Amino acid sequence: MSEKGPSYSQQAISLLRQRGIARLSEFIAEGITSATIARMEKRGELLQLSRGLYQLPDADLDVNHSLAEAAKRVPKGVICLGSALAFHQLTDTIPSRIWMAIGSRDRRPKVETPPLQFVRFGSGSLEAGIEEHFIEGVPVRIYSPAKTVVDLFRYRRQEGRRFKQSPGLSLAIEGLREALRSGKAQPSEIASYALKAGIWGVMQPYLETLTANG
Repeated sequence: MSEKGPSYSQQAISLLRQRGIARLSEFIAEGITSATIARMEKRGELLQLSRGLYQLPDADLDVNHSLAEAAKRVPKGVICLGSALAFHQLTDTIPSRIWMAIGSRDRRPKVETPPLQFVRFGSGSLEAGIEEHFIEGVPVRIYSPAKTVVDLFRYRRQEGRRFKQSPGLSLAIEGLREALRSGKAQPSEIASYALKAGIWGVMQPYLETLTANG
C-alpha cells in the first residue's frame, strides 16, 4: 500500500516557500485548484497580495518587496529608470510608481497593484544591460547601473508625448554622479551604452566633467 502524498495545501505552501510569491496560474499548473487557494486564504494560511497573487503570511518582506510583486505581474518586463536607480542605491528618491520597461509592440499589461509606470523600449535597448536579482525568492529583471543612467538621460525631457512623466534631468545627473562615485558603473560602460543609444553627444560633457572632478 503506497503512502499518502502531501495534501494540496501542503503543496501550495511548499510552492510558496520555493518561489516566494506565486500567481494563481502557477498553483493551477501544479494541479492545485483555485478552491484550495480560496480556502487557504480564508484560514489565514496564505496572504493575497493582490488579485491572483499570493505569499505566505510569515514571509520576510524585503525592502524591495514591491519589485518582486511587479516581476510576478509582468515577468517579461524590466525594472528601469527611477526604480532601478533606487534599487541600486544611487538615489534617495523613491518613485511613487514602479518604472518598468516593456517592448515597443508588447501588449500593455493591466495591473492595478503594485502601481506601475510603463515605458516602451525598442528590442535592442530592451534586452541590453539586464541583471537578474532575487528578491524574496523571486527572480527580478533590473537594468544595470550603467544602463539605468543612460536610460535616464534618454528620458530626461519633461514635456512631449514620448517623455510624459519623465523623471527629468536632475535625477539623471544625480544617478550618473552616484554611479561613478560608488564605482557601480565605469565611465567606459556608460559611454558604450550612450553610444548605442545615440545620446553620447548629450552625455559626454556631463561624464567628462564628473570624471575630471574625480
